[in-house]
Amino acid sequence: MKDSIYRGVMGEVPAFAFDEEVARVFPDMIERSVPGYQATLSAAGALAQKLAQSGDRIYELGCSRGAAILSMDRAIPSDLEVELIGVDRSQAMLDACHHDLIDSGVAQHHVSLLKQDIRSVEMNNARLIILNFTLQFIPIEDRLKLLSRALRALKPGGALLLSEKVRLADERIDDLCIDLHHDFKRSQGYSDLEIARKRDALVGVLVPEPIQAHKDRLSAAGFSASEVWYQAFNFCSLIALK
Repeated sequence: MKDSIYRGVMGEVPAFAFDEEVARVFPDMIERSVPGYQATLSAAGALAQKLAQSGDRIYELGCSRGAAILSMDRAIPSDLEVELIGVDRSQAMLDACHHDLIDSGVAQHHVSLLKQDIRSVEMNNARLIILNFTLQFIPIEDRLKLLSRALRALKPGGALLLSEKVRLADERIDDLCIDLHHDFKRSQGYSDLEIARKRDALVGVLVPEPIQAHKDRLSAAGFSASEVWYQAFNFCSLIALK
């Protein structure tokens, strides 16, 4: 369905939430809002194909409607016994994910969906953990603890894929990239009013940080290395190794 949520919002804009209205239009919303989104999905599939071994678990934390799970499911050879686990606290998102991946019969591997806060979900035996534009919605003070738990859940040689909206170190370049991002959204059919209302709805809900803050936190959590592998304007994706 086409995202027109902020086209008719009048007066004070309510805080953004992953509710039923957002779940219905989420694939269209994120595709038209995040430059390079498909590249992050392709990377999840490529990493899963490269790393997965029989007996592994792969987690997507904040799975929404399971686009990254589907990318990984298609990329992992069908003869490998791998469990793909999606975690989200939005029941609306999980219902849509269940319909898209399980009820439709498209998944070739075992997919489990958990309705839990990703800050408390139990993880183990993981080869790969995906946080695709998810950490930015977690309070800053909880982010290190979550990444530390993710590291402990990973097997030796495991990896974490972290995609985020970021603040760039140079304010002038940051402002330029924000303008370019808004131009991108206009090119996708969003009006200036929709862009402004969505921005207001996300204030205090999505809290971006500098790229270096993410790298420093990954190091503090115990990851041996992390690098930005992809960036489009003020959106980037990092790979971190155990």
